[in-house]
Amino acid sequence: MSRSIEQTDAHIFKTYGRFPIAFVRGEGAWLWDDAGRRYLDFLSGIAVCNLGHCHPAVVRAATEQLERLVHVSNFFYTAPQAELAEQLTRHSFADRVFFCNSGAEANEAALKLARRYGNAAAGGPRSEVITMQASFHGRTFATLAATAQAKVQEGFAPLMPGFVYVPFNDFDALQAAVNARTCAVMLEPIQGEGGVNVPDADYLKRVRGLCDRAGLLLIFDEVQVGMGRTGRLFAHEHFGVTPDIMTLAKALGGGLPLGAMLASQRVADLFTPGSHASTFGGNPVATAAGCAVMRELLDGGVLENCRAMGLYLQDRLEELQKRRPEAVACVRGRGLILGMELRGSGKPVVDRCLADGLILNCTADRILRFLPPLIITRAQVDECCAILDRALGAAG
Repeated sequence: MSRSIEQTDAHIFKTYGRFPIAFVRGEGAWLWDDAGRRYLDFLSGIAVCNLGHCHPAVVRAATEQLERLVHVSNFFYTAPQAELAEQLTRHSFADRVFFCNSGAEANEAALKLARRYGNAAAGGPRSEVITMQASFHGRTFATLAATAQAKVQEGFAPLMPGFVYVPFNDFDALQAAVNARTCAVMLEPIQGEGGVNVPDADYLKRVRGLCDRAGLLLIFDEVQVGMGRTGRLFAHEHFGVTPDIMTLAKALGGGLPLGAMLASQRVADLFTPGSHASTFGGNPVATAAGCAVMRELLDGGVLENCRAMGLYLQDRLEELQKRRPEAVACVRGRGLILGMELRGSGKPVVDRCLADGLILNCTADRILRFLPPLIITRAQVDECCAILDRALGAAG
């Protein structure tokens, strides 16, 4: 057993079901463990390394910033934070950005802003937020309460009040849940942890219309599906809908911890000095990396490759479904967030793939989730599918 595994098992909280592998190096779509074995990574740190591991532009930007300035209080201004905020607002619906360090923090900020909006609204106070069953928004107390999954909430009662859950992609249920206390609707445009669930083509438009009629804020959690993952910079662009608030993290920093909450001006005005803050939010090194990520996504052909390889991967997975109908129920997703629903548990398949040098993930018990870097190649997709085919055959 490696020294890293021994130290981890001896000293770190056991909050993760870790595989017995210690990685020491990454490049593009590949990872190497401390024994020198190479793995094809179709998880990307759970949609974090969208440009692949150690992308040269990200490494260069972070290294150069490390040599100039590592941290300064948000009582002052820094160039990387300002540049990234300008890039994000220029290429989105938003007018303002709040920087933090993770998706949970970004969602926490969004929920606080929604509460502030609801409590200031005419006829208020309005403090309830409607979220979707099988959603995932984080593990802080507020985002845990927003996450409508009993297995995630187990043991943490009493949960923070003020959240109502409805089925995802069920507009009638959502409409029936709106009441005089509702201030916002929060959802992932495509559910990731819940099983790569894609809504009907008109669902988000109908949700937007409901929010407009009822005076509610619409919050899109794009922590997993934003930053190019679906082939567009933001997933909601596929549906022709804009939110009032959007949250980002994961891929935003290119592997460094960075989150953001974006909002339109009329909503952003409700956050004033002292109403919310983050010591490390917008850290110069992380935001310098984020600027490099944005440049690569917008100008480096990454989104185009994501769309092309997403279609290719989906075609290859659907071929596997046809060849192995006893094992595979369906394939779904958009861009390079794809899910393969199995007829049995996904864990044995994930384990067999890992033993054969392919990193995959299983969510919602039987959904194999494919989150390769957006720079993935046809040859790497072919290698993934060959390994997966063998694993499915062994499982059958």
